[in-house]
Amino acid sequence: MRRVTTYGYRSLRSRRSKLCWIAAGAVLLAAPPQNAPLMARVPSDPLELVTGTVRVVQSSGQRAALVQLLDRARQSFALPSAGRAYDLKVSFTVDSGGQTEHDGAWKMEDIFDPKQGHRWTAESSDAYTILRISFHGMLYGEDTENHVPLRLQEARAALFDAIPSAENVSHASIRKSTAMFKGMRLTCVLLSGNQSGAKSAPGRRWDESEECIDPQSGLVAMHSQVPGRYFLYDYSDPPRLGDRVLPRKVTVREGGRPVTRISVETLTELPAADPSLFVPTEEMKAKGRAIVLARAQKIWQHVSGGSGGAPHAVCVFGVVTPKGELVEAHSLQPSDPDSRAAVQAAQQMSFSYPPLLAVRPQQHFVFLIQEFGSSR
Repeated sequence: MRRVTTYGYRSLRSRRSKLCWIAAGAVLLAAPPQNAPLMARVPSDPLELVTGTVRVVQSSGQRAALVQLLDRARQSFALPSAGRAYDLKVSFTVDSGGQTEHDGAWKMEDIFDPKQGHRWTAESSDAYTILRISFHGMLYGEDTENHVPLRLQEARAALFDAIPSAENVSHASIRKSTAMFKGMRLTCVLLSGNQSGAKSAPGRRWDESEECIDPQSGLVAMHSQVPGRYFLYDYSDPPRLGDRVLPRKVTVREGGRPVTRISVETLTELPAADPSLFVPTEEMKAKGRAIVLARAQKIWQHVSGGSGGAPHAVCVFGVVTPKGELVEAHSLQPSDPDSRAAVQAAQQMSFSYPPLLAVRPQQHFVFLIQEFGSSR
């Protein structure tokens, strides 16, 4: 059994695997080992928008312009920084075919007041419920399970944390291209931590995240953390809060099919929220800190064996719970002949945490990219 131990924002390196941290929905980049990026080609997919040459951006002026474009796209989602109280209601449906938990209909609501705090709730059609209250710097909550379901964390990441911050991108490798999508000419920014090995070449690499943004509106049209997983944004009749703009709909596609469809139902500015909404119960206080949706891991490994043939890779996606358990793990390349082997290998890994994280329970996404058929 291969063991990976994580320590906050620090990245670790082992002989056979590499770990780097990425935010709950957006990439926080770290340099991969010397033998990365992977040799395997990214599988063909209609949503891999960049197929021509992707050029490395090296000049400080061009890098600054792209960082500014990313930051502008990120700010459009940043509702709390608008300094206004609001009530946001969202619905989404999940159809994972049993790959993840709680398929069916969901409802989610966020209430925020800059003078009082933040409260959000969610419930699924199969009776899962959650409540979170941010009160005087503490996060309290009530849950019907011991982890936040993957698809719920996904919906929150899609709406609130999809684009990496300027700080996280400042030392990243940046490659740039343009692509046509739904009649729009988009600027596509590919990000990774491998600055020394970056070069202009056709298409995306496995270690790159991809952000395709409309440079006219400054809004993100497509976001992809890893190949095989794509968020598509629709701004038809978009909800607004001051100069903040949310998508009306977001579709999440995995393995070539839609798995989650998110709809922003209403976004209402409030003169002030009801103060009682932000007061935790005594039972909530007794439970201590609630689970935080924290940073994620991206891990890649070179695996011997497999079905043979040319080098190819499979990405397994799941959630690591506060106890260090991998749950809801599934392949983003389900048609690959080594898909099942990749999931089984991921389930054999274990994760542990230093005592600090036990005091502040966290869960995070994990992306385990395994390359089969490599001679390395």
